[in-house]
Amino acid sequence: IFGLGNPGLQYEKTRHNAGFMALDYIAEKYGATPFKTKNKALIAECKIGANRVLLVKPQTYMNLSGEAVAPLFRFYKIPREDIFVLFDDISLPVGNLRIRKKGSAGGHNGVKSLIQHLSSQDFARLKIGVGAKPSPDSDLKDWVLGGIPKDEQETFKRAVENTALAVEEMLKNGIDSAMNK
Repeated sequence: IFGLGNPGLQYEKTRHNAGFMALDYIAEKYGATPFKTKNKALIAECKIGANRVLLVKPQTYMNLSGEAVAPLFRFYKIPREDIFVLFDDISLPVGNLRIRKKGSAGGHNGVKSLIQHLSSQDFARLKIGVGAKPSPDSDLKDWVLGGIPKDEQETFKRAVENTALAVEEMLKNGIDSAMNK
């Protein structure tokens, strides 16, 4: 499971780090090993049900996520159908989740980097809704790198918890079951 985000304390609680936040929650919930640096990523392991799961937080900036993911993909010989990517999505309302088996980057530069470095769009993903920017004139960079407002924090927290449940469902009963739920 690859959680996308930006390294550094200044990005820690921003919309763009939804993937990191979800992965941290999963690591805590399932008693993962401590994260350790490997190549350009932080990696931990845990068991979810009967499955051994590798948790990966690329330590490149979001737009370069593929640089960290591709070497790990090759090193661990991960089948494409076993890749699951968690990331923020501005086209979904705050707290909504959407699972896809594959697809385009949809304008997300982190996913675009993954597609480029993996030479494929064929990997599953879970989009975590962070809401659209407040107006068409608002700067997208400022929006995604902005903190989650207090009035949205509880909704966002539930989305992170639901992400863990979706991962568990996907591992236990398959991606179609997780998509339907």
